[in-house]
Amino acid sequence: MKVRILGCSGGIGGRHLRTTSLLVDNDILIDAGTGVGDLAIAELAQIDHVFITHSHLDHLACLPFMVDTVGDMRNRPVTVHATEATLEIIRAHVFNWAIWPDFSVIPTPEKPFLRFATIRVGEAVDLDGRKIMPLPANHTVPAVGYHLDSGHGSLVFTGDTGPCPDLWQQVNLIRNLRYLIIECAFSDSEKRLAVASLHLCPSMLLEELTHLQRDAEVFITHLKPGQIELTMQEIEDCIGEFRPGMLQNNQIFEI
Repeated sequence: MKVRILGCSGGIGGRHLRTTSLLVDNDILIDAGTGVGDLAIAELAQIDHVFITHSHLDHLACLPFMVDTVGDMRNRPVTVHATEATLEIIRAHVFNWAIWPDFSVIPTPEKPFLRFATIRVGEAVDLDGRKIMPLPANHTVPAVGYHLDSGHGSLVFTGDTGPCPDLWQQVNLIRNLRYLIIECAFSDSEKRLAVASLHLCPSMLLEELTHLQRDAEVFITHLKPGQIELTMQEIEDCIGEFRPGMLQNNQIFEI
């Protein structure tokens, strides 16, 4: 499995800031933030599956545009995988005819551009030997992370989460873990906001990583624009022993 980072910022502002999305091989998206908009139409048309961590706009902003753009170029619908709670939000507030057409019933109910598939924490979806399993997360709306497993190696993406003991119980069971992509949205000066919004800041990230019992390369995602340098310096000061890297657009992971 090849994982390409399309976007990993907590906001927008300039060519280098794109919100969350990961492209797996050529046919799977993990989240559909603004980074998806940099793909060519031919690349968008190859995407068969979209796994959504949660319903916040920075993680699904490009999903409606993508389906609208390439739906008539494909011979089968794009499948959106999410928990039932997240799918209910997406149906009610995005594909509802008021914000965007309901592409799960058009151009016809028999041959729509979009279909929904319910996932459950701890139950892997197997796509030609590539296993994608939802992991626990703790956020202000129903949310999950994802464990991507090729059989040879694994990558964990936490999605947006505050402190989550259940996440680490699952992560520590992954014997072939190579990479951990974990969020840190705020600097410690905004810890109160991190706590209220169920995100992490460096001191909270340190506490979370004390529960990690696997040897993995750690990468930081979801940094807020305007505080990137400050937050990364605080991370270095707090958890330098983990040698965390800042996730970058177009970074590629092979697992």
